[in-house]
Amino acid sequence: MKILLLTKKFPYPLKDGESQAIHGLGKSLSELGNEVSLLTMNTSKHFYAGSELPEAMLHYREVRTVAVDNEISALAALGNLLRRKSYHISRFDKPEYHEALAEWLRAESFDVIQLETLYLAPYITTIRQHSDAQVVMRSHNVEHEIWERCAANMSFAPKRWYVRHLTEQLRQYECEQLNQYDLLLPITKRDEQHFRNLGFRGESHVLPIGLDTICGDPNYDSYQSPLSIHFIGSLDWLPNLEGLQWFLNDVWPTLHRRFPVLEFHVAGRNMPASISQLRLRNVIIHGEVESSCDFVSSHSVSVVPLLSGGGMRAKILEAMSLGRVVISSSIGLEGIDAKHRRDVFVADTPGQFAECIADCLRRGRKLERIGRAAATRFYKKYDRNTLAEKLVSRYERLVVDRIAEGDLK
Repeated sequence: MKILLLTKKFPYPLKDGESQAIHGLGKSLSELGNEVSLLTMNTSKHFYAGSELPEAMLHYREVRTVAVDNEISALAALGNLLRRKSYHISRFDKPEYHEALAEWLRAESFDVIQLETLYLAPYITTIRQHSDAQVVMRSHNVEHEIWERCAANMSFAPKRWYVRHLTEQLRQYECEQLNQYDLLLPITKRDEQHFRNLGFRGESHVLPIGLDTICGDPNYDSYQSPLSIHFIGSLDWLPNLEGLQWFLNDVWPTLHRRFPVLEFHVAGRNMPASISQLRLRNVIIHGEVESSCDFVSSHSVSVVPLLSGGGMRAKILEAMSLGRVVISSSIGLEGIDAKHRRDVFVADTPGQFAECIADCLRRGRKLERIGRAAATRFYKKYDRNTLAEKLVSRYERLVVDRIAEGDLK
């Protein structure tokens, strides 16, 4: 089967959830005998300057990149506001990408063209004009829901109004596109039902994130040392930054008073000065680390204090695969099949986070049991090859049905 993936960012390095999700599925589809190609935007925000493909991407049959300027512009945002057009979407709707896609489709046929996130939906028209491939939308989140949650947490009224206005435009666009796909791949059962409630009537297949566990087998040595907690995440993604700031402001002061020797280690890409220049006792700011695997493995407890967002958090799955104990909010754990106090800890308030960390400290070396349970849960539920096998079967039925419909016409 010939599959073409369309992505809004060059999916390397593998330091964020979107890149990991794209990489894990693309690699598995290729290993199962499919020809997988990639047409990717090389954006100003996530620009890849290399002249050759990284070794981690050699499973693709072919990769083509399109340089795209998607920098945020106040003038462009205002223009979209007046035209009632989603600025979130327009930043990725670029003529140069349309042309590159059309050129490829005029020269080559594909069975399936898979769009990675809603931001690639503008290209469905180009696909329909030049290809009879099945169009599949892989929805990493209910996109407008993320922004609804972010807006609800904003205290500055003008900014809250503006973000809500943009969010409503995004919601309208997301709903309009729902029935344009031949197959929808929501990342969780919850998201699938949400799309149904919004008016989706088509075919769907729930596809959780399946990670390529490049970090290797879990190492439990950190459970023999004094407990330390950590946060890692891309800090140019608003829910990550929002959650970290909330934890530092509302949770950490109480934690530090109760446990004065406890250390909190913070790492992340694109860290703003408000975080990198923090000077809080026992809060160690690492910035972007060379190896997320080593960083996560060196601390027993992973804190994921998400107040907004959606879909599944790849960083939680990565921590589980490494046998770390995860403490996250209910929102952070949406879509992840794990049980409170068996595989993970769930906390939604400052007091709950403090109590979960106190529980971890009381357990001492016995905390390793939960780390081991987390790793077992990950490998049982989120193995990328098992998930990809099910998807290939679904794709094969999709292509057969298309051929059968063509024969009947």
